[in-house]
Parts: sequence; C-alpha cells; structure tokens
Amino acid sequence: MIGLGVCCGLENRSAIADEAAIAVDTTGLKPLGADWLLENPFRKDPVQYEVAKTIGMSGYNQNCARYHGLEVKSGGLAPDVRYLDDGKPGDEWFINRLRTGFALNGLTKMPKWEGVMSQEAMWAIRSYIETRQL
Repeated sequence: MIGLGVCCGLENRSAIADEAAIAVDTTGLKPLGADWLLENPFRKDPVQYEVAKTIGMSGYNQNCARYHGLEVKSGGLAPDVRYLDDGKPGDEWFINRLRTGFALNGLTKMPKWEGVMSQEAMWAIRSYIETRQL
C-alpha cells in the first residue's frame, strides 16, 4: 500500500490544511454522526454513493489535486492514490491518514484534516478516488 503524502516542503499543518483548505459542501449526503467510521458508508447506498462521488470530485479538486494530481493522476510530487487498496482495507488506511496526517523526519508530508474537513467530505473524496482507481 502506498502512503498518502504531500511533498511540497511545508512543515506545518496550518500551512496546508487550515489556510488553504476549501470547504467541501456536503449538501445531499446523510450526516454520519460523531463516531468515525472505518468503511465508506456511502458505498452501501447507490443513490448516496453517486452524490458522494460528485461532491468528492469537487472536494478532491479543490483540496487534493494540487498535490495528488488532476483526475487523481499524480505528477510525481505525491503518491498516486489510484493505487489505494479496494474496500475496507483501503478505507481504514485512507480515513486514518486523512484524520491524523503523516510526518517523516519532522516534515509534514500529509496534514491532519480532522477538525478541518468533515467525515462526510472525507468519505465523499474517497468515493471519487474509487472512480479513478487502477
């Protein structure tokens, strides 16, 4: 499994997540509650999944594409997330990485998005990424 990360040289979470984050409008998605889920809940409901993919495309393009590539095709600066595992194993890894971020040798490679982006927005982005997986 690959590691989600951004290789943009920014060393703190706020430089990416707080200041550059664009709110993801999740209107049309059912609220997921306060407990973090470990599997994409939208995948189980075909109508919600279609809505989530559309919302996720917008959220991804506004917040992730500059690092992970347009249409989820990495330009080499960050890992190509089209290679994430399918289903629950990939879901668990994805949601944990987005929630907690990732640092290597004191450098933030992926900011912590929990508290910046809603769970609904994160799962919507995962839904969109699934449409691009190889």
